[in-house]
Amino acid sequence: MTLRGKLLIILMFYVSFAFGQNNSSIDSLPIQKDSLIKNRHTLGSSFFMLGNFLSDSPDYYLLTYGYRLTKKDRFFVEFNTWKYSEPLGTYGKSKEFYPGYVRAFGVGVGYQRFHWKSLFTTIQATPFIKQYYNTDNDKIQKGFQLYLQGVAGYRFEFFKKRWYVEPALALKYWPIDTNYPTDFAEIEKGTPKYIFEPSLNFGFKF
Repeated sequence: MTLRGKLLIILMFYVSFAFGQNNSSIDSLPIQKDSLIKNRHTLGSSFFMLGNFLSDSPDYYLLTYGYRLTKKDRFFVEFNTWKYSEPLGTYGKSKEFYPGYVRAFGVGVGYQRFHWKSLFTTIQATPFIKQYYNTDNDKIQKGFQLYLQGVAGYRFEFFKKRWYVEPALALKYWPIDTNYPTDFAEIEKGTPKYIFEPSLNFGFKF
C-alpha cells in the first residue's frame, strides 16, 4: 500500500473521531437532546444490488440495521455477502481473473457521524469468511478477511424524512486476507490492498 493510501486512511479515521468528540452544548444535555430524536431505528441496503440483474451477477446482498444514539451519532450492524472472480484491489479493471471465484459472508459494525447538515463520515469493520470455488463450482478451501472502510457522503431525506439516500465515496482496505489457494494467490500477487469506490445506500427510519 502506498504512503498516500495510508495517509488517507489515517486522515479519514481521525476526522470521524475528532468531530465525534466535538459536541455542541445541546449534545451535552442528553435529556433535551434525546427528546428531539424521532425514528431512532433504520433499515437499509444498497442500490448496487441492482447489479444482480446483470448477466454476470455478483450475487451481492446488503442489509443494515442502525440505531440513532444522538442527533449526530449512529451505530449500525451490517450483513454483507457477494461473490467475485478477480482481485479486489483492481476490481472492474483486472487483467487476470481467478480460476474460479470467491464467495464471502460478513457481519460488520460501524459508526456514522453527522457533521454539517447531513454531511457524514463513517468508519466500519467487517470480518468476512471466504469460501473459494474452482471453475467446476466445487468448494476448495476457506479463508478470512478483515475489511475496513472509511466513508464520506451526504444523506438526502424524503417523504417526511422517513426515507433516505446516501451517495458517498468509500476508501476500503483489507489488511488481513488469508489462505488463498496457490493459483488464486499467483493472480493476487502485487495487487493493491485498498480501493476507492462509490456507494449509494438507501433506507427508512422507524
